[in-house]
Amino acid sequence: MSALQNTVRADVQATQAYVVANATGMVKLDAMENPHELPLALREELAERLKHAALNRYPEPQMPALESALRQAFDIPEDAAVLFGNGSDELIDIVIRTCCMPGDVVLSPVPTFVMYAVSSQWAHARFVGVDFNADLSLNLPALLQAIDAHKPKVVFLAYPNNPTGVAMRKADIEAVIQAAPGLVVVDEAYEAFADESFMPDVLKHPNVLVLRTLSKLGLAGIRLGYAVASKDWISQIDKVRPPYNVNILTRIAAEFALRHHGVLDDQAARLRENRAKLSAALKRLAAPRKGMEVFDSHANFLLFRVPQAQQVFELLKNEGILIKYVGKMHPLLQDCLRVTVSTDAENQSFLTALEVALNQLS
Repeated sequence: MSALQNTVRADVQATQAYVVANATGMVKLDAMENPHELPLALREELAERLKHAALNRYPEPQMPALESALRQAFDIPEDAAVLFGNGSDELIDIVIRTCCMPGDVVLSPVPTFVMYAVSSQWAHARFVGVDFNADLSLNLPALLQAIDAHKPKVVFLAYPNNPTGVAMRKADIEAVIQAAPGLVVVDEAYEAFADESFMPDVLKHPNVLVLRTLSKLGLAGIRLGYAVASKDWISQIDKVRPPYNVNILTRIAAEFALRHHGVLDDQAARLRENRAKLSAALKRLAAPRKGMEVFDSHANFLLFRVPQAQQVFELLKNEGILIKYVGKMHPLLQDCLRVTVSTDAENQSFLTALEVALNQLS
């Protein structure tokens, strides 16, 4: 046995790295990105600010200007504390490592965001998934039963959920919070496209943390997430955060963009309108086709089921349209595809290619 085989953890050797599909030259509709850039004038102003970044120095540990801009943009409760991360992915990992010893349970409805389980594995925690109902709604009785049985240290609730787009009822979230013995993380990565938020209620319960990211809002490239909770929770989680985890270029770009938050809000509003149009168009395609189903979404993507989904995915890819095949993620997602809501032109390119693929396979 080689030194590598003898040294690297067996579960690491047995696991594949997270693969990001090559989207060169493609209409990229697989990663829930905002297709709109900042206006040219704002990009030029941002470039001027970035030019003066002190790249030879470590970032300052405190970021009061960024936090102030964030609080103003997103109405964060005055008494709540904020913690920044290199995307929300890092904060998920930090939360689990803060709360869990080896063997402790992290629990979530499934199928959901894969990083809850991945980060649990690398922290030696035990991830327990509780299946959604067949219609992808929350199975609250089963979830409450699992909480009682496993006593999880952390419960993750994606609100709305990825990859389904379904939003749980607020009353169900509150029931989970009341039942959970540990921390409940309400992950609002898609808050900009949803109808409700748990942010106003983050301090109404002693065991709640609201997690967000700027990625879906149009700033995926800068990798900035943030956690909001009571000062007691954030002070403990902050102990596990790596020093200088948010770089100076991210800080400058985020602070600048948040000062122009109205531009991002307008882009999100356009995407919500396009989501409605794209959903209606997909449902028209589904109406005469047996086995095709389109799920309602509160996020910036749509999940739909279609016979021969893998073949549909490949046919679209051959036409330069990259979406996401999620059929292998969980049995409830059998024959499911996920498409990002984009511009009118890119949505139409997708719909045209999809109709051709469906006709070809019928």
